[in-house]
Amino acid sequence: MTAAPSRPEQLAIDTIRTLSIDAVQAANSGHPGMPMGAAPMAYVLWTRFLRHAPHDPSWPDRDRFVLSAGHGSMLLYSLLYLTGYDLALDELRRFRQLGSRTPGHPEYGLTPGVEATTGPLGQGFSNAVGMAIAEHRLAAEFNRPGHAVVDHWTYTICSDGDMQEGIASEAASLAGRLRLGRLVALYDDNHVQLDGPTAWAFNEDVLARFDAYGWDTRRVEDGNDVEAIATAIEAARQDPRPSMIAVRTHIGYGSPNRHDSSKAHGQALGEDEVRLTKEAYGWDPDRHFYVPDDALRLFREAVPRGEAWVREWQERLDTYRQAFPAEAAELERRVARRLPDGWDRALPSFGVDEAQATRQASAAAIQAVAATVPELFGGAADLSESNLTDVKGGGQYGPDNPTGRNIRFGVREHAMGAIANGLACHGGYLPYVGTFLTFSDYMRGSVRLAALSRLHVIYVWTHDSIGLGEDGPTHEPVEHVAALRAMPNLWVMRPGDANETVAAWRVAVARTDGPVALALSRQKLPVFEATREHAADGVARGAYVLAEATGGDGGAAKPRLLLLATGSELQLAMDARERLQARGVPTRVVSMPCLELFEQQDGAYRAQVLPPEVTARVSVEAGVSFGWDRWVGPQGAMIAVESFGISAPGPQAMEAFGITADHLVQVAEGVLEGRTRGVVASRPAGLASHGSAR
Repeated sequence: MTAAPSRPEQLAIDTIRTLSIDAVQAANSGHPGMPMGAAPMAYVLWTRFLRHAPHDPSWPDRDRFVLSAGHGSMLLYSLLYLTGYDLALDELRRFRQLGSRTPGHPEYGLTPGVEATTGPLGQGFSNAVGMAIAEHRLAAEFNRPGHAVVDHWTYTICSDGDMQEGIASEAASLAGRLRLGRLVALYDDNHVQLDGPTAWAFNEDVLARFDAYGWDTRRVEDGNDVEAIATAIEAARQDPRPSMIAVRTHIGYGSPNRHDSSKAHGQALGEDEVRLTKEAYGWDPDRHFYVPDDALRLFREAVPRGEAWVREWQERLDTYRQAFPAEAAELERRVARRLPDGWDRALPSFGVDEAQATRQASAAAIQAVAATVPELFGGAADLSESNLTDVKGGGQYGPDNPTGRNIRFGVREHAMGAIANGLACHGGYLPYVGTFLTFSDYMRGSVRLAALSRLHVIYVWTHDSIGLGEDGPTHEPVEHVAALRAMPNLWVMRPGDANETVAAWRVAVARTDGPVALALSRQKLPVFEATREHAADGVARGAYVLAEATGGDGGAAKPRLLLLATGSELQLAMDARERLQARGVPTRVVSMPCLELFEQQDGAYRAQVLPPEVTARVSVEAGVSFGWDRWVGPQGAMIAVESFGISAPGPQAMEAFGITADHLVQVAEGVLEGRTRGVVASRPAGLASHGSAR
């Protein structure tokens, strides 16, 4: 039998609803239907279960709430205002307006209390899995008998769209395998999406699917039955598995003409329908953004509760600090996101006799960082033996080894990226994840959100060019580096030898305001003597002079030609320079591992590395030329790969596409003589069908 909410509870629930429809109507844009249907479950969660502190949104031991159905953002903004966060009612009135703290979808770092940037469906659900992993491992690392300083839950509200996106399935499968018992998902099962009924495209038994994933599953038949919702959440909290609660709700609840209609999904109700809906709730239709005193008092009880919870936790932490001072100091350092003093002291350096793939140098850097930065935590998408991402001796993270340092993500690149974002949002860990560079496509949505949210995540993407060879064009990235460079706030680093790789790891670990991608080779590369001395500073600046032009007497000379290179092509530039110098052409080699960082340098430094008066320039990179014209200029040339790759041994593939020192010398001479300009891209015979018309 359905239990109706008490009058104060109903008033509070309807306040969420009316604030949501008023804000969407004022903006004439947004998604009112989801908050109208999901308000009861959100009310129950936020008033009866969620341990949070509106006065201290970053309290480390707070429960995390992620609105994966981010299109229903007014549900979250209403709750944040009503429970006393630093979000004024005027900000709700300015919903979706320029400069407001209530954007169309929740944005991490902009609005107090927003735990993750959501809206692209499936992302928030997967972020919540990452947050649950962080809580689980932190508790295992730091809690001691009688001292529970890490003791919180992760909750998410997700939608039909979340359940349809493949990323959520990936994340749910892994969460079940990991038995993340402090993860509770509330599924807004309203049977409607933007185009119409979900049955048009989606009729599976979602709970049966989650049963198969190893989740605890429950159903609430009436989304307005607050007691049934509370009972389901309480039961879920007793189960050692992650929990999925399907709550049968009604989109646009209470709207006479939009109830259970897709028209309530993504558009304002309209002034007439707003009036009718408020009348159905028993509200004055002429009052907008109205918050009854009784409802506000009920919600604002969250403030003293939160203050008490923070005080109680601080007392626990003080007691813990007395018993375990080193552990307490370490926990506080990690929560504050401060690196340990001298964290980079063990980073290796390599000599010219230590040729190796940059993925191998990355593996050495990972071991060195892991030894001094215990929060480094991650893994690969079933490619740890190829990406070389394992922390040796770190153990495999899982339910039976919660302090393990290596996550086995399986072949789940997109969820892996979103889970890493959840780890970064949660705090306490520096996540890194790996796969082949070509499969960065599978995780691009998550990478974009990391860049947008300024999350500290490191990507280890190996097999970075056609140089990987035999696996062929399906596995050979061509457009990927350029496409990733186009993403704002993502630093893409393609080091040219082992020392540059270590320097790239130093940059990646030290960065705090966004993600860093490492594009690494499978094939061995020589180590250059100059990188031992210059790579640390040069890579941090994005580009630097690796080899200076010299004159006939061997002394420094003004360069006539600049060779610009990254990654495995740096060796070609160095080889070509020797030949050009022997022919009397003073040639400078500029290593450019990170164009984004170089662009951030002041004009004087950029001019020092790339003198404007030296217009004879050639870039070489085993990928598309896009973006290089800025640095090469109108009188230079770009050696590039402008078609898909080929299956052949790596050196043969490179030669077939003209990525050789011989070709570089030939192009350089053409530039000096004024007969070669622009893109120079070889296309092996038989490749016309790859990415071009027959």
